[in-house]
Amino acid sequence: MKLTFLGAAREVTGSSYLVEADGVRFLVDCGMFQGGRETRAKNQRAFAFDPRTIDFVILTHAHIDHSGLLPRLVAMGFRGAIHTTRATCDLLAVMLPDSAHIQEKEAEYANLNRFRKDMDRRDKARRVLRDNAAPFEAAPPRDTAPLYTVAQAQASLKQLNPVDYDLEIAPHLRVRCTFRDAGHILGSAIVEVWVGEGERRRKIVFSGDLGQPARPLLRDPTHIQDADYLVVESTYGNRDHKSMEATQDELVEAINDTIERKGGNVIIPAFAVGRTQDMLYLLADLTRQGRIPKLTVFVDSPMATAATEITYKHMELLDAETHALMGKHGGAAHFRKLNFVEDVEESKALDRITGGAVIISASGMCEAGRIKFHLRANLARRESTILITGFQAAGTFGRRLVDGAKRVRLLGEDIPVRADLYTLGGLSAHADRSALLAWLGHFRSKPRQVFVVHGEETVATGFAEDLRTQFGWDAMAPAPGHSVILD
Repeated sequence: MKLTFLGAAREVTGSSYLVEADGVRFLVDCGMFQGGRETRAKNQRAFAFDPRTIDFVILTHAHIDHSGLLPRLVAMGFRGAIHTTRATCDLLAVMLPDSAHIQEKEAEYANLNRFRKDMDRRDKARRVLRDNAAPFEAAPPRDTAPLYTVAQAQASLKQLNPVDYDLEIAPHLRVRCTFRDAGHILGSAIVEVWVGEGERRRKIVFSGDLGQPARPLLRDPTHIQDADYLVVESTYGNRDHKSMEATQDELVEAINDTIERKGGNVIIPAFAVGRTQDMLYLLADLTRQGRIPKLTVFVDSPMATAATEITYKHMELLDAETHALMGKHGGAAHFRKLNFVEDVEESKALDRITGGAVIISASGMCEAGRIKFHLRANLARRESTILITGFQAAGTFGRRLVDGAKRVRLLGEDIPVRADLYTLGGLSAHADRSALLAWLGHFRSKPRQVFVVHGEETVATGFAEDLRTQFGWDAMAPAPGHSVILD
């Protein structure tokens, strides 16, 4: 059996693993690379195989860094089933077309920008010729194509196969798998996969992204007891999160200081799936406790609105505390005003609000979407506050803010950063170092080999060393494109 690490190897995005054994080839995850200018080229060359030869895909959850290249895979010839949980199927119906829309818009912008540059070159060439100098060679136009279109994203949804948690399925004659609750986002799964038959049968566990125990909304990650081979994430493998108590204290301080004292706005870049719902829960709970005033909250992301509706469609997946607080009204009674913004003009109008508003908008790493406009309107205002609520990958706009940028370039403007910045580390949907080690501690037998993925290079290699030291496991952090033969 051969396992190849196509993405999320010594980096956090682009999760994808190719398994080949006994005449079957399948992918676990098919994620998009995110973070910097070079990621577009990485996404274009992500498939080091013929998509037509892949029998099926197992998908751990809906986040774009795990699912975002599925439409491209289908467009390039993949015809098999995509097995994933029911809630993930519902989320993908929103997230993949939205991702495609972003791809189309970015390609349109790139082509328009290139057209303008070509016009500038031609104007320069005319001036050179007019002045009897050597002719200027204008570069031929090169159109940028989107990674995939909305139509292709819609087509890929037809290949989804919804699966219940804890039910064994057989995607192939020689493959069995079971999805367990990972507690990361709605529908997220740890996947146990058995490949082969008889004495050659081997069990591989893919952790997917593991959630932090005792957090709002979702249940804790399921414990796994054994595996021949383990592929485990390490996003926060080198540090622990702030406690939920400390996180709530900081959130209370940020809200009260901004709304009550300074009279500004609180801008919250938040992933549409997971973090937006977490924030609504926490704001409702803190209001219920009397620690913050009733707030005017705008959720400005059509995808976040849809994801919130899907969340309450799957109430059976939420924990008891969420049921008690949110109830049938979704917590609306705890807000002064809770608006889910759909219309573009209404979204633009939010940037004319000078104070008293909490605006939750995507994307969580500030790389795309409506959040960029709200940041442009508020970053230079000392009375406003930016709340960073999740992991910011290297190269992202959000990472530059977290790293202390004093000026930023945003939507064609040079903007000074004067707003207060809070980083609420305790809200991460990822397990921290202690939680990862605790989850791994439930294995009753030592895996033959452990592969540490989904972490920046120093984090992944360091966490692998920790597993060798603390557990005595054979652990490594594979490099991108690395293949291993599993006995």
